[in-house]
Amino acid sequence: MEKQLLESSEERTFQYQDSLPSLPVPPLDESLSKYLDAVKPFLNQEEYQRTEDIVKKFENGIGKELHQKLLERAKMRRNWLEDWWLNVAYLDLRISTQILCNMGGPGPYIEHYWPPKEGTQIDRACINIWHTLKYWDLLRAEKVAIERSGNTVLDMNQFRMLFCTCKIPGLTRDSLSNYFKTEAEGECPSHLIVLCRGRVFAFDAMHEGSMLTPPEIFRQLRYIQETCYSEPDGPGLAALTSNERTKWAELREYLIHLDPKNLTLLEKIQRSLFVVGLDDYSPHATPEDYTELTRLGLAGDPTVRWGDKSYNCIFFSNGTCSAFCDGSDNVRDIPRPEELVFTVDSKIMNEIGHTKELYYKKVSDLQLVSYAFTSFGKALIRKRKLHPDTFVQLALQLAYYKCHGRPGCCYETAMTRRFYHGRTETIRSCTVEAVEWCKSMLDPSESNYQRLQLMHKAFAKHNKLRKECENGRGFDRHLLGLLLIAQEQGLPVPDLYGDKAFTASGGGGNFVLSTSLTGYTRFSGSAVPMVQHGYGFFYSIRDDRIVTTCSSWKSCPETDAEVLCRTLFQCFHDVLQLTLTAQL
Repeated sequence: MEKQLLESSEERTFQYQDSLPSLPVPPLDESLSKYLDAVKPFLNQEEYQRTEDIVKKFENGIGKELHQKLLERAKMRRNWLEDWWLNVAYLDLRISTQILCNMGGPGPYIEHYWPPKEGTQIDRACINIWHTLKYWDLLRAEKVAIERSGNTVLDMNQFRMLFCTCKIPGLTRDSLSNYFKTEAEGECPSHLIVLCRGRVFAFDAMHEGSMLTPPEIFRQLRYIQETCYSEPDGPGLAALTSNERTKWAELREYLIHLDPKNLTLLEKIQRSLFVVGLDDYSPHATPEDYTELTRLGLAGDPTVRWGDKSYNCIFFSNGTCSAFCDGSDNVRDIPRPEELVFTVDSKIMNEIGHTKELYYKKVSDLQLVSYAFTSFGKALIRKRKLHPDTFVQLALQLAYYKCHGRPGCCYETAMTRRFYHGRTETIRSCTVEAVEWCKSMLDPSESNYQRLQLMHKAFAKHNKLRKECENGRGFDRHLLGLLLIAQEQGLPVPDLYGDKAFTASGGGGNFVLSTSLTGYTRFSGSAVPMVQHGYGFFYSIRDDRIVTTCSSWKSCPETDAEVLCRTLFQCFHDVLQLTLTAQL
């Protein structure tokens, strides 16, 4: 009884899910007024006047009706956006989501105890996998700490999607299958999938009720590696997941018709905890330059990643990307990994070859750099009484302005996790205030005092936008909701969405700068640009450094990720210098 009381006094990971507030619908006039403010940097006076008229007409006409219907929808659901967002942002897409939507990032372990070293691939992989399994075990027992923003509890639902989750391609819309269960909910799949040299293997992470130890995982991986190294490569079926979605759906159906056993094997992959990829590459990596490791994580060998799985962990031959722990050498007699041998024919083999060709053609166009700015980090920025995230965002606005001579419409991810199943909202970083400040920085006749005043205004505006977005008072998801209501009702698309201002300011997925703070930890990530003439920009802010990853397409003559990144590092110095000189 005492033990029960002790346990029940501990918070459980998902215990507050049912008490989180519902996602609010902001007032229509408020959202439209914020929208008008956000489009100003991209329009001349005449264009702005036209947009203002379109917005007023929308607000007093069809917009009012759509808003009313959205409010009714919100009464019936705790998160009015959730189903729509999943479909519109992910499942309805027909492009190759593996290349164009997935994110990738390097393991930061090279910095302290695991520098690149040939021959360490499976030594390190087994320890990293063991740590990941321990995390899965904690999540199953609901012992992963609840995340908070200050004292506010955040939604933990996304953690359920980390393990045993897979997207399944459909002809017009994909579906999402999640097999994760907590201990209280029942049985949960416990096997891993390992991809190596075009072949697919599976083994259980549990044996006789207890988790495999690192030496036991090592033995399984060594068996797989030795098998693959001593025999011909497999067909590389995983590459098919990098196809356009409808094409992959058709090929998947074909595979199942070829042999019903193929469906059983596909389901085994879908249900697995996560996918381990053993990659033969040895990417160069240093604490200051993660470029090659990040690029191969995001866009490496398509046969050692299953693009539909929520989590793939890729280990390179020089041991890059992993974690650390201690493990005993006692190895039990556990079943060897099972190879999943698909029935394939010449059509499938040709399709795999063709898919790999398309994949490598697309990723060869990707320019990606991942550098650490090491002159200073969060500690010094905070000392200057500036918000570190806003510091990076405004420096990025200045860098873009310097490189391109105009404002860059920018998407920054804000999280709405204080609401039930809350995910993201858009902070539009390219504000009127930011542009005014950028102009002053490039105008030699401006005084530093004036620049500093404008900078503080730009900082205050960005901080205000972030707070509003986190509190469910952004406008991008609201405008999307109104558009989707119109589409569901079979109504014509309102003029607001066809207006030049909507696209020019980034609406409809047209942001030139697609950015995200991955956090204040060692982990960083990367994604490709949202548009052909844009940049993808991810960054993590640590006490002593800012690690940035910037991507662009080589086929676009006006963008260059390397140049933007180098310019940004100079802008970091310029912004800090401004706060110092203004005090003299």
